[in-house]
Amino acid sequence: MRLFDQIYTDGFCRPFSLNFLAHQYLSFHCRPFMVGNFIADTLRGKSYLELDAAIVTGVLIHRAIDHYTDTHPVVAETRRLLYPHFGKYAAVVQDVYYDHFLALHWDTYNRVPLDVFVRDVYTTLDTYKAVFNERSQRAFYHMREHDWLGNYRYVQGIDRSLKGLARRASFPSNMERGLAPLTAHFAEMEGHFMQFFPALEAHVSEMFQNEIARCQKAQ
Repeated sequence: MRLFDQIYTDGFCRPFSLNFLAHQYLSFHCRPFMVGNFIADTLRGKSYLELDAAIVTGVLIHRAIDHYTDTHPVVAETRRLLYPHFGKYAAVVQDVYYDHFLALHWDTYNRVPLDVFVRDVYTTLDTYKAVFNERSQRAFYHMREHDWLGNYRYVQGIDRSLKGLARRASFPSNMERGLAPLTAHFAEMEGHFMQFFPALEAHVSEMFQNEIARCQKAQ
């Protein structure tokens, strides 16, 4: 099995989310949530229930984010724009693009500078590596080694990410040409993101408000 399949997919398309920055942002500065949010896609069945309760909440937050994203009509508009370019990999590319928009507009959502936030994420995940399975360890190694979170703000970083994904994809994806659609549809997709992301944050905040308050109080 090639690296793309090991890290990113269990099959053909998108079971492994690639909007890592959004997932970490939506951990609400709660360290166990960061961990659960990061490892969620690598966990089988209900094995996550064996973990610490706060990490379990992070897993549930991750799944709530994915469900809301995958069923939102604005996100569907972005994917319709991308499907002619990337086919069934459109959702993968949409994840990467949306993290690019989040990084570009970071100061709108978070008073902590992006570089400081990214360092904290890497430090936190490294501290909790004992709970990582093999897939999580591989993903974390590549994420930190190539600074995926910090590089989402740069067009060159997006280009490298998509070319790397294309090399590891199981099927032809066209992701190695991912900058052209980003440029062609930038304003429209940026508008989609700016409409969607506050709604996503509000949804997750309301859904997990009690757990967020407990975790933030405990830290």
